[in-house]
Order: sequence, then structure tokens, then C-alpha cells
Amino acid sequence: SGFRFQVRNALTQPDLADPTLKVVIALPPDPGVAMFASAAPSVQFLAVNIPNLTAGGNVSVLAPDNQVELPAFLAGYTLAMLTYEYHIGMLYPEGDDSAVRAVNAFNNGMRYYCGLCRGIYIDPVEYPTFLSIPTTEDVSLHGGYANVLINDRDVDGIYIYPTIATDDLLTYVGTQGVYLIGTRMPPTRPGGWVMTVSPDTIKAIQIAWPQLIAGQGGQAVQSPLGLADVDPGILPDGKLEEVQFILNELLAGRILTSNP
Repeated sequence: SGFRFQVRNALTQPDLADPTLKVVIALPPDPGVAMFASAAPSVQFLAVNIPNLTAGGNVSVLAPDNQVELPAFLAGYTLAMLTYEYHIGMLYPEGDDSAVRAVNAFNNGMRYYCGLCRGIYIDPVEYPTFLSIPTTEDVSLHGGYANVLINDRDVDGIYIYPTIATDDLLTYVGTQGVYLIGTRMPPTRPGGWVMTVSPDTIKAIQIAWPQLIAGQGGQAVQSPLGLADVDPGILPDGKLEEVQFILNELLAGRILTSNP
């Protein structure tokens, strides 16, 4: 491509004087992007997940992930595929409008997979089933809400809304013999972890790259979502290919999470 790439632990003012420098991609913590960008107006800067920076001039930003509906839709679709009689559920924080949109998307994801989703047997619980956790509830007690879904409502696959999906809660649910899908996997993989639906930072940089090298700054780039941490024992190649196809359709806007 004719470009030379370097990885630096730090950036200094003399570095900016290099006439061959075209693009700087900065990772947290903030090395001083705003200051450096002002000092080197001919260089394009891309700040990756650095808070309190706005796109403008020669500064582009990779926005923090705020996509709540798409991961929930894909979780609903995938868990419906994996579980018997579509026994799936979701935990979410009470009074959170974004979480309510995710609840709707989770339900739509399941319906997209199985339509009316009628089981063989009459069940007293309607799936997917949902349980909200009051914001005043002690975090250490959140596992009890998961127990309600697992034990009282016979759920075999769970999606936990990201803002309440602590490592402790995910790890605990992973000991209960159910499938789990999340947007971030704890350092130690929980039992039953199917996959992670998370922003693909590399893909986002690739999307922004042509504009950056063309000297077009001020971009606000949203990372597309990708699949990671896939357990092939739970989601073998054929099923993974189907899930990836649905994700691609979602990203292309050919499937809508609110009205698929």
C-alpha cells in the first residue's frame, strides 16, 4: 500500500514533525489527542474509545458502543435456535428505556427464528420470558433474579442486559447449566457461554481508513458488531454460519430489530 506502520507507547511533539506522518490512531488512555491535533493540522487523528472527545477538524472518533437492540435481537434468535421449546429469557434493569427497547428486540429475534414459536406441550410460561431488576436492588442479590428465570420459569438460555451483566452475575449464571450470550465475556469463561456480540474495532478502523488517508477528518465512526468467543461445541459451523448471516443482514439494514 506504500504506507509504513509503527506502534508507539507514547507520542511526542517531535514525532508530529515527521513529514511522512499521515494518520495517528490513538488508544486509551488519552495521550493528548486534542493538543496534538491542534499542533499538527495536516495529520489525521482517530481516537478509539477515548471519552470526552468530539469529532471535528482533523480529529475523528470511534464512538463508544451504544447499540443495545442488535445484540439483543441476535441473542434472542440464537438462543431460540439452541434451546428446547424456545425456553429463553432476559434480565434487564427496571425503568431503563434503552433496556426496554432491547427487550422488544430480544423478543423479535426469537420470533424471527421460529414465528409463533409453538411448542409441543402446553406451557404455563410464555417465552421469551423477562424479569426486570429494580435499580435499588443490591447487586449481590441479582443472582436470585436469574434463579427465578432458571428454576421457576424453566429457562435454558439467558441474555442479561449489558449494564447489569457483571462478572460475578455472569459467572454465577454460568454454573446453573444454561446457555449465555453477552456483549462482554468475563476474564474466566462462564459455563454455557455461547458467544460474545461486541464491537469490531478493527473493522471500524478499516471503514474509516480511506477517509483518513484522504485527509478527511471529523468522522464519528460507529463500530460494526462482530462475533467473538464462540464455543464450537455449542454453536458448530453450520449454526454459526446461520447466525453470522443474520448479523450481516442486521448490519445491512435488511432485518429491523423493531419490526423484522
